[in-house]
Amino acid sequence: MAPLPTQYVDLPDLKMAYCEAGSGEKLLFLHGNSESKEIFLRYQLEHFKDYQTFALDSRGHGQSRSRDLTLTIPQMSQDVIRFCAAKGIHKTHLVGYSDGGNIALLLAKNAPQLFDRVVAIAPNYLASGTDEKTLKQFTRKARFWKILSRLGLPTRNVVMRYDLMLNDIGISAEELRSIQTGMKILYAEQEMIRTEHIREIAGLVPNSELEMIPGCTHMNILQHPRTAIAIREYLAS
Repeated sequence: MAPLPTQYVDLPDLKMAYCEAGSGEKLLFLHGNSESKEIFLRYQLEHFKDYQTFALDSRGHGQSRSRDLTLTIPQMSQDVIRFCAAKGIHKTHLVGYSDGGNIALLLAKNAPQLFDRVVAIAPNYLASGTDEKTLKQFTRKARFWKILSRLGLPTRNVVMRYDLMLNDIGISAEELRSIQTGMKILYAEQEMIRTEHIREIAGLVPNSELEMIPGCTHMNILQHPRTAIAIREYLAS
């Protein structure tokens, strides 16, 4: 099967790359930190042919191009809203994984008129929601890349991506309580996001459902067959 071609939308400060496939109701995919739209291409081709799907490369990732000094989840969520406006998308479903799930939380709050149903996979709205061991690893690696950056090596994008994982995403518990968009929250049996934190998010968002995907980790949850089934069941319900 031929790979999906990369297309671009030109926004004022961002050339956003995306792949489009299928036909039917619209569905956006948002990848995780230091990943790209490539992680969803199998999904588009194999599991969601009956949707018109758009897999996006976030700012600072993949084939999208911008000149950034920092990356923030609020900024990246606005990019998605601007992408939809540029493509004439007025109503869509949304699936976000990891940092894409964090972006999805902000989008559900800030643009409820745009998103019909949202699936957030392993989100964390606080940096402390990441388990302590993983958070320490991120902190050490961020320091290492910052040292290389100060030495003049081209590590700016890597530093900005680690900073995303070491800072809260920009939404409060009270704001999560105000979300009215329907939301399904999925997480792996073996998560790097603390299970109690994910359950806290599900408890705060009023119209949310929560499901644990057994036999997988944060890093391979998208490859587990149950994940695609759970998404499709929720979007169709």
